[in-house]
Amino acid sequence: MPTPPSDAEKQRFEALSDFRFRLRSFLRFSEDAARAEGITVLQYQLMLHTQGFPGRNWATIGDIAERLQAQPHGVVALVTRCEEAGLVKRKTSKVDRRQVEVHLLAAGRRKLATLATQHADQLDALALAVRLASRIPD
Repeated sequence: MPTPPSDAEKQRFEALSDFRFRLRSFLRFSEDAARAEGITVLQYQLMLHTQGFPGRNWATIGDIAERLQAQPHGVVALVTRCEEAGLVKRKTSKVDRRQVEVHLLAAGRRKLATLATQHADQLDALALAVRLASRIPD
């Protein structure tokens, strides 16, 4: 018969379980909030990542692919869908003409601002779960 976990192991399992629950709750909230704005969660993430780089208000296809952990060709298709929805536009980089910059349009900025505001409380709850999980001794 297996031995029950030690008190420390049980605390770790509880903290990890709570973290995974809060993470999944955050992701579900994000999916539902994006859908309520008429976009997919990937479109929301693409818009967020165009604004997420210090010192600039755009992202390259490669930047977005890295942030989404996706293949560049898949990101190109996602950018195309976002362009068709009037959320972003592509520009050829003036510095490196091989690079394509993705810029947020006014409609995309409005949706992103709305969604970012809605995510703030959910993010606070997730941050608390991370802090609590990281305090559990090994």
